[in-house]
Amino acid sequence: MGPFYPVMLNITGRRCVVIGGGPVALRKVHGLLEAHAQIEVISPTVVDGLRKLADEGKVIVQLREYHTHDLQGATLAFAATGNRRTNAEIARNADQLGVPVNVADVAEEGSFILPSVVRRGDLLLTVSTCGASPAYAALIKAELLERYGEEQGARVRWLGRLRAVAASRITDSRLRHEVLRAAARSQAGPEMKVENWEEQYINRYIDRLIQIVHEGGYNDGQQNDNSRNTTERACSDTDGTGD
Repeated sequence: MGPFYPVMLNITGRRCVVIGGGPVALRKVHGLLEAHAQIEVISPTVVDGLRKLADEGKVIVQLREYHTHDLQGATLAFAATGNRRTNAEIARNADQLGVPVNVADVAEEGSFILPSVVRRGDLLLTVSTCGASPAYAALIKAELLERYGEEQGARVRWLGRLRAVAASRITDSRLRHEVLRAAARSQAGPEMKVENWEEQYINRYIDRLIQIVHEGGYNDGQQNDNSRNTTERACSDTDGTGD
């Protein structure tokens, strides 16, 4: 399959149609919920998990057969009926309407496939073998799950907050780039605490990072051992009363 073009889609509030009511459809729905999509499920019968989501108001379920007009106005479509003929029909209809479609049983018929996903807040890691070996993609996903824990979500939020402050404060783009690289390379420490997210604390932390960069701790994006230790000290120096 492929080659594919990797892309991150913002489907918040966008209508996404899942045709099918079984476990495969349920997995598709869970992924769409994480992306805050507006989800419509169409199937004569649905598994308990989908029924529960409908009762909670998280998805719309229509207990009936698929019709061609169901795809009109959809941002994404998912063919997951378990019926080969129906899935092929959905793929053809989606292509005619220009709606991107994922086909569960014969991926080649669709216009996109779904990677294995590890989501830690705003940190989103994806793995794909372009359909060659889903089992290998799952193996790599398991390694990523072990390496990147839930704390990474807080780390990314902190780095985003720091980036916003640095953007408004550091006008030199090269210096700003090096400061943000230094922050990203630093070990998680006291700066991750919620109470340390105020702009005053972040500015003090940025001061330390600027000092590191000016001392030559970074050279063409490479951090030496001494600068890594200094970056870690920037965390501890700004934790508490400071200078």
